[in-house]
Amino acid sequence: MQRSDLHQHIITTAGNLFYYQGYNSTGINEIISKCDIAKATLYSHFKSKEDICVAYLKQRHGAFMNSLKDYVNQRTESKNQLLAIFDLLRDMYLEENFQGCWGIKTLGELSPDQTTILGVIQQQKKELLLYLGEVVGGNIANLSKAETEKISSGLYLLYESAVTESHLFKNDWPIFMAKSIAPLLITDMDLK
Repeated sequence: MQRSDLHQHIITTAGNLFYYQGYNSTGINEIISKCDIAKATLYSHFKSKEDICVAYLKQRHGAFMNSLKDYVNQRTESKNQLLAIFDLLRDMYLEENFQGCWGIKTLGELSPDQTTILGVIQQQKKELLLYLGEVVGGNIANLSKAETEKISSGLYLLYESAVTESHLFKNDWPIFMAKSIAPLLITDMDLK
């Protein structure tokens, strides 16, 4: 296996373990065993389990953001683009063994001194929030910055709660509920 392929294999394998059984429950030896590599090989790619986790979070977030942008771009402008995030979430929920948000799941296991991983998760959530602001600004005419932030923050909070609650209840009703509430954020707005 080429070095770049092996690097990706480690991230994917460890990421699956982190997502399905938890960051703290996954040890380096288990990652090594599941990857079928030597300890020295793992450490030639990553200095620590934390570094693997950061790479995993970046990989998952990058794939998520690409999917979200595709979902938005496939829809005609206006309300359909604003609600695309809920359609993506429903498709993610329908995937096998949905465990909720990989970032929030990891966050719940962090100790106060694990600030590197915390910072990555915070940055990713900010990136999502900023992108939602772009979608709002691109679909609603004549909005002030404050109005854009209010609507995009509302969409973000509805999305985040739908992720958590759909995982908690092992049901997609929170996704449908969030999607049905979201248009209330744009009532009386001038959609483009």
